[in-house]
Amino acid sequence: MCVYIDAQLLFSFGPHSEKVSAQILVPVKNPSDEDMSIGVYVDEPDEISAAEAERFKAVLEMLAFSISNYIESESARKRIGEETLAKYRELALLHRSIVELNNSLRLKDVIRALSNECRNSSLPAEMGVIYLPEEGGFSVFDSFGFFEEGLFKLLVKNSLFEDVISSLRGEIINDVTQDSRCGYGLPENVRSLLIMPIPSPSVCEGVLILLSPCVNAFNAAHLKHVSTLASVAGISISNAYNFESIRVLMDALLKALAEAIDARDPFTAGHSDRVAHLAVSFASQVSMSNGPFAGVTFSDEQLREIFYSGILHDIGKIGIKEEVLTKKTRLPKSMLDVIGMRLKLFGIHHKQEWEENYKRIKKINISLCPAQDDLEFVDHMSNLEFKVNGSTVHMIQPDERKCLLVKKGNLTSEERMEIERHPEESQRILEHIPFQDDLSQLLTIIGQHHERLDGSGYPRGIKGDEILIQSRILAIVDIYDAITQERHYKPATPQSKALEILSWEADEGKLDKDLVSLFIENISEIESGADSIDLDRPVSPRFCKIPRSNLN
Repeated sequence: MCVYIDAQLLFSFGPHSEKVSAQILVPVKNPSDEDMSIGVYVDEPDEISAAEAERFKAVLEMLAFSISNYIESESARKRIGEETLAKYRELALLHRSIVELNNSLRLKDVIRALSNECRNSSLPAEMGVIYLPEEGGFSVFDSFGFFEEGLFKLLVKNSLFEDVISSLRGEIINDVTQDSRCGYGLPENVRSLLIMPIPSPSVCEGVLILLSPCVNAFNAAHLKHVSTLASVAGISISNAYNFESIRVLMDALLKALAEAIDARDPFTAGHSDRVAHLAVSFASQVSMSNGPFAGVTFSDEQLREIFYSGILHDIGKIGIKEEVLTKKTRLPKSMLDVIGMRLKLFGIHHKQEWEENYKRIKKINISLCPAQDDLEFVDHMSNLEFKVNGSTVHMIQPDERKCLLVKKGNLTSEERMEIERHPEESQRILEHIPFQDDLSQLLTIIGQHHERLDGSGYPRGIKGDEILIQSRILAIVDIYDAITQERHYKPATPQSKALEILSWEADEGKLDKDLVSLFIENISEIESGADSIDLDRPVSPRFCKIPRSNLN
């Protein structure tokens, strides 16, 4: 017996002699369509009858049929194995990409995950770029590899880019010099490319382009691989935009709420916004510092949480009476005028001078820290009384006396208690808002921003390590902004004096001494950094999505 492929003897069973005078050969069908045959050598064909020759041929045909079936089944098994392996790899890629691309709802994280997957996988791409649509067209959001200047614009301007967006189908160009749609002027290190739209239903979320300096670098398997990645990325990008739109709405609503509170008092307008920006800038300085805070680092999510805390820290003041919130003197002008009329009536009745006493009371009324003799004067005047038409009139009524005898500030104990409940009121109002998981400490930070390390703060009087570092940061910038801004009851304090006051508070154990020192040392950087903080604005590079109908 013998086996031939393309007229070449593959092997034979038994001795093969050059003296063989005849062969009986039968073709064997095979998937490769090769010229394959099996047969027998016949030394003396004249001694074999025609019937015997037919029997030989019948046996060979049966054997050829069996071999053909075996080859076909093996080819089918191999093909099924390859298809199964390809499906497994596709599912594995799909699973991995779903995990990686859906690990975050932030747009830049999704794009970075897609870029890393393209760079670190088996794809033969040495360069890659991801475009996202803006109102004026497509712009680069992320890239990897070495790009020559101007290449990004060249890729967007060619007609291939428009074709892919219009059809929402990826393409491979394995020699850019042979496809006129690629345009001219591409650098020599770009010879083949794979371009893939990043789709979501009826919308092109972006375009991914992979480049190689080699001709014929990409094949159909690579196209399928990238298509799977782009499909998952399209959904993830769409989710990121939806999440971002919700967050932008939340930002706007919360900021509007804070501005509404600030607007109740023109002297505190903008206070919450300034505190939020200062707090984030200060927290960023803490993250970059060495020394006591070398191990403290705030993530982007924590910085956003600090920002929201600053925006909303005084939201509880919505429940405080207007006359208490905007109180700038111990007594309102109307009550002070009544006291003046009593003094005048008393002076006329007893023929005494009264103007100097009234001037002194007016001076005490606007004083933040009246002297002891002034307090004794108020006490003395409160004990004076006289009769008018048979009725006894007190020179200063008990409720007026209480306001004028306040030793520090202009709030009575009851009014101060009303002011001091605003952190708890803030928590009560905000606990009804379903904040995201990355804002889990927001209410705690807001509730603690008036607490002090020595336990002298409010509303709970906690101390030391019970107070979060975010709350300590917020407390420092809240005091700093309140001191350096004009109020009803005081002018704006110079920065140098404000920093001295913070230092005194730290020396008394009320504020974190290390944080105050860091704040004072870096006050210029913190204030300039606060002006550039942009966490209250959307991080997306675009505000539009491009429907397919607008791209055709």
